[in-house]
Parts: sequence; structure tokens; C-alpha cells
Amino acid sequence: MKKFLRVLGIALFSTAIFTSCSNDDGGKSEEPTSTFVLDANNFKGTIGDGEVVLQSGQTYKLTGKLIVANGAKLTIEAGAKIEATPVAEGEDIRFIAVSQGAQIFVNGTASNPVVMTATDKAPGKWGGLVICGKAPINKGETASAEVSELTYGGTNASDNSGSIKYLRIEYSGFAYNSEKEFNALSLFGVGNGTTIEYVQAFEGSDDGFEFFGGTVNTKYLVSTSSEDDQFDWTEGWNGTNEFWFGKLGLGRGNRGIEADNNSNNHLASPTSNPTIKNITLIGLGDQGSESQAIKLRVGTKGIFDNLVLSNFLTGFDVQHDESVAYVAAGTLKATNVKFDNVATKAKGKNTAEASVDVNAIFTENANATGAGNGTATPTWTQGWTR
Repeated sequence: MKKFLRVLGIALFSTAIFTSCSNDDGGKSEEPTSTFVLDANNFKGTIGDGEVVLQSGQTYKLTGKLIVANGAKLTIEAGAKIEATPVAEGEDIRFIAVSQGAQIFVNGTASNPVVMTATDKAPGKWGGLVICGKAPINKGETASAEVSELTYGGTNASDNSGSIKYLRIEYSGFAYNSEKEFNALSLFGVGNGTTIEYVQAFEGSDDGFEFFGGTVNTKYLVSTSSEDDQFDWTEGWNGTNEFWFGKLGLGRGNRGIEADNNSNNHLASPTSNPTIKNITLIGLGDQGSESQAIKLRVGTKGIFDNLVLSNFLTGFDVQHDESVAYVAAGTLKATNVKFDNVATKAKGKNTAEASVDVNAIFTENANATGAGNGTATPTWTQGWTR
């Protein structure tokens, strides 16, 4: 009898432990319920805790700024839409910002992407998406993001701000003033634990994608018709990237890529030094002095491979002593480049603005495929881009 009671006690104890660690969803612990009140017709405020989920097929009217705070999570299901409403006088600018320690999960698919857009279908009608991480920058250990005033930067290169897949960002680039504008996707000190894949910036009034330091890697980025640069980096960004497609439109726009290290200290560390392969950049032809496929300056490095550059006055424009020196050292270079209707393949100026020979920056390959299909739209953009 005593033996039976001992066995029964052990069995009951084991069952109790099993029950306390398990539930009906296969042992996964449920996210705590957020105290954020979700209103699809008045989507704004601060998600301060837990997880908020935006449902597939639902449209959420963004009526102010939305901040995802430290420790909180925003999950967006495939097919959900966020639509920024017009800004009336005295109202907050509409934008979405993910703070350090917060996460965003955009779970779109090729047939059912997530769309962030605006009620008014024109460039500059809302702010866009801002993500702030804890990865290294060269502006200081930390800094304040210019378009959200959130802190970014730190020492965690593998910081994880979540995952973004199959997202289209439309009509972004709201301007505070002539010097301060939002991009479609702004990545401030974002770490390489974050996933950024299959994202399009469409008809924004500033840059499509801008990297402010950090170590985040990307794949399958599309920037079409942004009115400034299609891709931009500064402040020591280091990332490994594949398949970028950039095409200027709307009859205006500047460069395919504008690349900096640090304008105040060209030798600031960490040095901007991304690796990017499989790139197509298409310009507007003779659009003045800013018609440059790739502008590299103030001490940036970079390794490029398999590029198609089309319809620009200049292919590579290299400026300042430090970047010019990196060309000679082979730490700023592009291999397998196909030029199509590019008047000047490369030109350079040192810091004193004297012309220098930087033709060593590139090697040519008439069979380069760029983002996958030469100057034509890549097949991997089908179904989710405009």
C-alpha cells in the first residue's frame, strides 16, 4: 500500500509539472495581452507592452504616430493594410517607429503582401517606417534618430528588431523642413539578427531605403520612383546584401545609390563597408549633375558584384581623399559591371576637388545580369510590387 501511494504521488507530481509547463497549443507559452487599445479606425499611440496583431484583410487607419516601445511587439499578418490619413494643422505626423528593444514582424507573402500606404496617393503624404536598433554606429555609441527622436546605436551587432517579409511602403517621405524628411524604410543602428527581405519603396518623396550605421543584412529590395536616392547609407553601415532593384521615375530623382561614411569625420569607425551583389539601377538620363548611378564619398568603402547600371550620366562618382584611397587599395570596388547608356563610367575628385582617375573601381562584364533580368523587371518582384 505504501509503495502504491509513493508511485501515485510521483505520478500526480509529474502530471502537475507537465500541466504547468504545457497547454493546448503544443507547449508554446502565450504572449501576454497588450494594454494597447487597438482601434482600426484610429490607429496611433504607443504599444508599451505585449503583442499587438494586425489581422489579414483588415485596413488600419493611421491617424498619428505609432511607437512600438521597448519590450513590445507589433505583428502584421499577410494582407493587412495600414493607411495613413491626411495630416490636419496641429496634428501629429503619421509614421511607425520601432524602438530599441521592441520588435516588428511583417508576415506578408508574394501573393498577399502587407501594404503601408496613404489615403492621398502622392509622394510625401506620410512618414514611413523607422526601426531603431542597438548595433554599432560611428556617430557616437548612441544617437537620436532624426525623424523620430528615438535612441539608436550601441554594441550589439546581432541585435534583433524582428522580421520583415513582403512589405510595400507607398507615398512616404513627409518633410518636416527642407533638411529633414522621412524615407520609406529608415534603419537606424539595426542589427544583423533582424530579417529584411522582399520590401518595396514606391513613390516616396525622399530616399527609398536608408541605413544609418548598424549591421543589418538585406535581400530582394525594390525602390521605384523615390524622388531622391533609391538607396542610401551613412554612419558606418556594414551588411551583406543581395538583389537590389532601383528605378527612378515620375520624371525626377537623383541617384541609384548615395553612400557615405561620416561627413564630420571621414575616418570614423566602424567604417561603412557593405557587400552588395546582384544590383540593377536605372536612371532618367540627362537629369543634371546628380544623374549618378552610384555616388561614393566621405570615406565609405564597399564591395559590389554583378551590376547593371542604365541611363545615367555617370556610373561611379567617387569623392574625397579617403574614398579615393580605398579605390586604390581595392576596398572600394565593383566587379562584373554592365553599363547601358552611361555617358561617363567613372569619375573622381579628391577633397581639394581636383579630378583624379578612379577607373580602377570597376571591371566590366557584358553578360552581367544585375538583379536578375538585366534592365528588365526581375521575376522575383512579381505578385507583390507595383
